Amino acid sequence: MNKKYESFLDLVIYQIYPRSFNDSNNDGIGDINGVIEKLDYLRDLGVNAIWMCPCYKSPNYDNGYDIADYYDIMDEFGTMDDMKRLIAEMDKRGMKLIMDFVGNHTSSENKWFIESQKSKDNPYSDYYYWCDEPLNDWKGYFDGKSAWEYVESRNQYYLHSYTKQQPDLNWDNPQVVKEMQNVIDFWSNLGVIGFRCDVIEMISKDFEHNRNGFGPNLHKYINALFGRKESQHLFAVGECWGAKTIEDICKYTNEDRGELSTLFQFDHHMCGQSNKWTANGDTLKDMRDILIKWQNLTQDNDILYSIFTDNHDNNFLLSRVGNDKELRYESATCIATMIYLLKGVCFIYQGQEFGQAGAEYDDISYFDDPESIGAYQKFMAEGMSKEEAMAKINFGSRDNPRHPMAWDNSENAGFSEAKPWLAVHSRAKEINLENDLNSEKSVFRFYKDMLRLRKENDAFRKGKFSVVSKPEDPYFIYIREYDDGKFTVICNFEESSKIDCEGMNGELVLSNYKDSDIKNNNFKPYEIAVFKNR
Repeated sequence: MNKKYESFLDLVIYQIYPRSFNDSNNDGIGDINGVIEKLDYLRDLGVNAIWMCPCYKSPNYDNGYDIADYYDIMDEFGTMDDMKRLIAEMDKRGMKLIMDFVGNHTSSENKWFIESQKSKDNPYSDYYYWCDEPLNDWKGYFDGKSAWEYVESRNQYYLHSYTKQQPDLNWDNPQVVKEMQNVIDFWSNLGVIGFRCDVIEMISKDFEHNRNGFGPNLHKYINALFGRKESQHLFAVGECWGAKTIEDICKYTNEDRGELSTLFQFDHHMCGQSNKWTANGDTLKDMRDILIKWQNLTQDNDILYSIFTDNHDNNFLLSRVGNDKELRYESATCIATMIYLLKGVCFIYQGQEFGQAGAEYDDISYFDDPESIGAYQKFMAEGMSKEEAMAKINFGSRDNPRHPMAWDNSENAGFSEAKPWLAVHSRAKEINLENDLNSEKSVFRFYKDMLRLRKENDAFRKGKFSVVSKPEDPYFIYIREYDDGKFTVICNFEESSKIDCEGMNGELVLSNYKDSDIKNNNFKPYEIAVFKNR
């Protein structure tokens, strides 16, 4: 692994959904100055980089993923001066900023689309996909209706993979590629060190084989972004749902290709659900087997891997494969240990550091997400009862991780003095940072200790990964080993277990039970133990 990629292993990246993180001016909406107020909190946790979800100028039909201006900030979030101050304050603390790059589509209020829809012969005419009749039967991902929208001024249809307010960009137009390069360079020149690339696989369409994405020019376009001299130094992580094999991953991430630094491989992240709205009964054992597979494959192929549990698009993993009620602390810390002591770039989503879990509501009025509202309408039209439909929405809604950050026990959970833009989490009185820090069982303190252990030992960041436990075992034991030391990581699953392995003879450096009986080889549900062996 080259030195640039190896340096990325030092990153501990905290994902912020700015609308829901911290409201500094009490208008009910999180903002950039609210992030600045919490930088010391994040540094104390062990974070050295922030991934900011979209904060660009936007009419906000899809929570900022519909960008009207890539060079300005959404009014509710602040100004460009605020953004520059954030970068400066982060730099003072040794922290770096990663922006969300949304390249598949823009807002219909972007000046490019406003001009494009006027006529067939203007400079922006081919910035988007236009046709006299729909080219196929593609459906919008949110509402299931036609992805082609008619515009009278052109007497043509345009493609929108998501809402009709999000027209897809035509990357086959070289000028669009140049526009996207300019966006990357603008933010890099401001001090941004990298980008999370939203639905990057969709920027090249494959009309010939009827695929919305994975087109013949996909890798050419990614290289055009990050293979240039101006951008080669940047960290780039792709949202790549289609990367299912190591061959797929190598195409995106091999160092000599000049494309992505790493990508999100979602197999483990999707544990606990057969589809977005339905649970499947997966357990930590199922997740373990997936983690082992991808650790071995990426290690053998010298690939920079991304390790994460949660993000802004799915319900918390804790609520899908852990016990988020009686053993919330134990299962939250067990999941964290299983994942964050593996080799890879660390991503932490806001709230998981104090054990945030899924919310539960009895009415769709509590939800804002267009995907969830569209799904609810579909479920009701199919004849489901309200209770059945709401159970599915509660399970799978993207609003689950987007509720305002629960900082304390106050009326609006310390997020704002005003009514928040989205309902406060249904369990905010129970699950919040203040309660966590006042508890003997603090998920935050565990995360802090775990991240410090990772930072102080090359074995966790750079070391070899090997498995000790057997496939049939109800626990996960693995070893991390480098020149400076060897560590044995033990993660028990849902039931009590008898565990005895050679690594337990070392020094105990991390655990999540104060009344542990591991000296007698007895492990309680979700109990973890990390031993330093040399």
